[in-house]
Amino acid sequence: MLEHMKPDSRHMAFVAGIALAVFMLLVSDPGSAEPTDEVNVTIQYLIESVSGSSLTFFRNGSSYTPGEAAEHMNRKYQHFREKIDTPEEFIELCATKSLLTGKPYLVVDGQGKERRTSDWLRAELAAYQERKK
Repeated sequence: MLEHMKPDSRHMAFVAGIALAVFMLLVSDPGSAEPTDEVNVTIQYLIESVSGSSLTFFRNGSSYTPGEAAEHMNRKYQHFREKIDTPEEFIELCATKSLLTGKPYLVVDGQGKERRTSDWLRAELAAYQERKK
């Protein structure tokens, strides 16, 4: 009878996003410092790498476009900025797993190969740092 009221995955993702925002407000620590300009530039590069990729991103069982994934990571970064001193901390706090469920974020390439988003971003970071030498 309530079949027509089942939420779709986008609705569930929206609800999860609202819950995440409330959770982040509850655990805020307003007394810390901001990342350095160099760290911020590197993190923005990583977020742009997500946005410009051809991967499919998975969070809590739902798939997201690169742009949607980048927006989500950027929102988490803006929230956790004061707790992030390194690009590695950005990956750990913003691109590893869901704060709500603890499930890891995943990426799938065009050939169907799945890996953790954090592993993919660490490889992107290593390549970026190597090019800067």
